[in-house]
Amino acid sequence: MSGASGSGKTTLLRQLKPAIAPYGKRQGAVLYEGRPVEELEKRRAALEIGFVFQSPDAQIVTDRVSSELAFGLENAGVPPEEIRRRVAEMAGFFGIEGWYHKAIEALSGGQRQMLNLASVMVMNPKVLILDEPTSQLDPVSAGNFIGMLEKLNRELGQTILLTEHRQEELFPLADRIGMMELGRLKQALPPKEMAAALLEEQAPLSKALPTPAKIAWTLGRRADLPLTMKEGRGFLAALPPSGHKLEKANPPEPGEKILEAKNLFFRYDKDAPDVLRDFSLTLEKGRCLAVLGGNGAGKTTALQVLAGILPPYRGRVKRKTDKIAYLSQNPGFVFLTEALREDFTLACRSEERWRGELERSPFFQKLTPLLERNPMDLSGGELQKAALFKVILTEPDVILLDEPTKGLDPFAKEELGAAFQEWTAQGKCLVLVTHDIEFSARYAHRCAFLFDGGIVSQEAPDLFFTTNQFYTTAACKMSRGILDGAVTGEEVIRCASGADR
Repeated sequence: MSGASGSGKTTLLRQLKPAIAPYGKRQGAVLYEGRPVEELEKRRAALEIGFVFQSPDAQIVTDRVSSELAFGLENAGVPPEEIRRRVAEMAGFFGIEGWYHKAIEALSGGQRQMLNLASVMVMNPKVLILDEPTSQLDPVSAGNFIGMLEKLNRELGQTILLTEHRQEELFPLADRIGMMELGRLKQALPPKEMAAALLEEQAPLSKALPTPAKIAWTLGRRADLPLTMKEGRGFLAALPPSGHKLEKANPPEPGEKILEAKNLFFRYDKDAPDVLRDFSLTLEKGRCLAVLGGNGAGKTTALQVLAGILPPYRGRVKRKTDKIAYLSQNPGFVFLTEALREDFTLACRSEERWRGELERSPFFQKLTPLLERNPMDLSGGELQKAALFKVILTEPDVILLDEPTKGLDPFAKEELGAAFQEWTAQGKCLVLVTHDIEFSARYAHRCAFLFDGGIVSQEAPDLFFTTNQFYTTAACKMSRGILDGAVTGEEVIRCASGADR
């Protein structure tokens, strides 16, 4: 299922599982194997219809990984011997063995999401419903998980229904793509037909299509659009050589230092291993830095240490400003009242000022019809947008963002990117911890990779992504060895068409 943020995707999915169906007025029917889903026995519904929430913290019920994996089976009365067998198999399948005995509070956001997925799959559901399941997974983990979904569907006949803004790998695997618009199913088509239809009408959601399809369409192909990397590489290789090479702009000069971290060490417990080891990083005014890395690498911890939320036990952070804002992976934590309007007024103590800021920004304007809504009633993308707005109202010099594009549709990401460019032009420093490679390639001034507790590389996006094998853009993977040096789809098009003169 695809659709803009707030189009009703999550609400629709929750109608399919009675235990979590939202309260409100409903018409129509949901049938499971010919019967109304409300008539299913609770045990059968729990076992046969699996659901993974958008927010990992909304689903976890115990305090340890081992007990979380077994919780659903224990409640369903599954014998202990079978529970041990199923849990062992699922922990191995998801690569959880290394943190099987950990406390939930010690897990990264991505690890918590992987745990939720495993906790649902251990029930062996007949229908698997997932709400943005890869939103907090790094590219390698997301690819592995998507491959697992394909295997479940193709080999075991598992029925899978999911929503996802990150469609590069998922789109070609689907049997059908459903398009939601303003609470209605606008159309449902096979992937190649849906890609052609969206590109033909130049729909905003065409931006979410796989990169090979967008590139091929722009270069004149109208039938049998390529969806996979293999198909895309075949399409590019068959084009006549343009004879043009990309001309890259020079990277910006270093800016004024505003925050400097030197040789930081941090651990959550004196007997625990270090999460940050000899971590050093310099932040500059008017620059946007994207920090990437695997799940559990310490990205969120690093952000909280830079913000002053967590103290390092060795090393120091030199800050030239105390106007530092931090937004966590769970944007709901920043709201204190039952209406967005009240929260925004609290943030800046002037309704006139925040209303002016709201009207001035294309990204935030779409919050206007939501001002009387309770923040907890918003969609994931709407909540993310509202939290970002509240953060910017505090007029920070340094903005530290943990997964800021999570839950945003492609059009909203473009608007956010434009806002980032405006903020850096004003001299603000932005740091985003993210798994969103495409966004980082387009809007960051520099990209850094966090591994083994420290920054192992930091370069301009062009160099960063062209030298990486896995942590790189779809356009770079598609064009490598054919049109070397291209990082974005636009660059591939310019180079392939000879337009880059």
